[in-house]
Amino acid sequence: MSFVLWIPLVGPLAFAGLSLLLRGSAHRRFVGVAASSAVLVSGLLLVSAVLDGAVLESGGGMLRADALSAYMLSVVGAVGLISTWGGLSSAASSRTRDAAGYEALIALFLAAMSLAVLADSIGLMWAAVEATTIATAFLVGHHRTRRSLEAAWKYVILGSVGVAIALLGIVLIYAASVGTDTPTLSWVLLSQADLGLDPALITAGGALAVLGFATKSGLAPMHSWLPDAHSQAPAPVSGLMSGVLLSVALYAILRVQSITNLVIGPEFLRAMLSIGGLLSLLVAASLLICQRDYKRMLAYSSIEHMGLMAIGVAIGPAALPSVLLYILGHGLIKATLFVISGRILKVEGTPVISDVRALLVRRPGLAVPWLIAMAAIVGFPPFSIFFSEVGIIMAGWSVGLGGVVGAALVLLLVIFAAFTRLTVQMTIGAPPDGAAFTPDYSAHGPRLPIILALATTATIAFVAEPVGILLLQATAVLGGTK
Repeated sequence: MSFVLWIPLVGPLAFAGLSLLLRGSAHRRFVGVAASSAVLVSGLLLVSAVLDGAVLESGGGMLRADALSAYMLSVVGAVGLISTWGGLSSAASSRTRDAAGYEALIALFLAAMSLAVLADSIGLMWAAVEATTIATAFLVGHHRTRRSLEAAWKYVILGSVGVAIALLGIVLIYAASVGTDTPTLSWVLLSQADLGLDPALITAGGALAVLGFATKSGLAPMHSWLPDAHSQAPAPVSGLMSGVLLSVALYAILRVQSITNLVIGPEFLRAMLSIGGLLSLLVAASLLICQRDYKRMLAYSSIEHMGLMAIGVAIGPAALPSVLLYILGHGLIKATLFVISGRILKVEGTPVISDVRALLVRRPGLAVPWLIAMAAIVGFPPFSIFFSEVGIIMAGWSVGLGGVVGAALVLLLVIFAAFTRLTVQMTIGAPPDGAAFTPDYSAHGPRLPIILALATTATIAFVAEPVGILLLQATAVLGGTK
């Protein structure tokens, strides 16, 4: 089954080429959906294989699928499918001159994220993360307005600085292995407890690599590119960036952490990630209180959730199953919210919260899924984010990080209050100036992907097998036991 490892790489690349060939065809707009489906199917096939005890390799060991890689690939495919399929009505219009290039970049973006989670070499993983920067920079600036181009340049500059810092860290990690019998960038070999890596180089390299990848994952204080990029990109791109690109960067942090913990122990990165996580929650809480743009509101929500995930990573193995479940739940819900926000923007013509009133009365087809998804993103049960957050908080108390999770809880309450106020402001109340309800079904787009995303996040936390088993196996991979 090793050929399956190539499907999420070759498939999207083939669809990208097809998009460029089908410039004049209406079928071109389904390229992103097809590429996402290829990634999702291959991810599920790999999940089935690893649950049967297989660890697949290909390309001379450069590509490898263990439980964690297979799970993350499935998340990339699932979030990609919700974003591209659900965003068909709000994606780049088929009338725009560069629509074919837009779809090709979406496919390349998916291929780069797939390579990042399948690469055994942390150097190749870094290159794939850098490739996501190149693809998404053009996607962020797709509308070619002054604000979108400014956001794209800001993203390129800060993202490039981040990946450059990560590259320096990876070079130092490789230097730490030069004194051993097997100089390598393979994370499997680097994760061997008896390799004899240089602790000083691993400390410096691990810190720089985590700092660099934290920039890509939107953690404070390296977060400033994220609100502009997510608010200016087309809705499906925002869904992909928020729902899965940030998580792929967090995946890179997890891989680096699994190396450093064996050499210098967990305390050093635990402190770094705890500080970054709390700063992210503080930034999100402070700016959501006075937020006026609903797409930027969703972007700051991403900073909040990545901050809490970072705290979960800092806590360690006790919280990692919850963090991995969090990655899936957040990805699906955030993709759903950005898809709906694109539809709201299309019919309302404004991203300003104060200009969008009484959606529940005027446009219930948009308001109802918006309200359900908002309930999910702030952590209401039975949605999986609730169980993920509870799992992280309980794990933090159990390992002696009660102060960190206590501070996180206070900030989460502030964020919950801000989200509730802004959501009520948009959806509840009487229509302005007695405006009548005027349905616009053409802007609603496909409803099935939204229903599937909400249903999945409402039920997946209750599925012990195979989901629970897969999460435990992925956690074991990070602990170096599998």
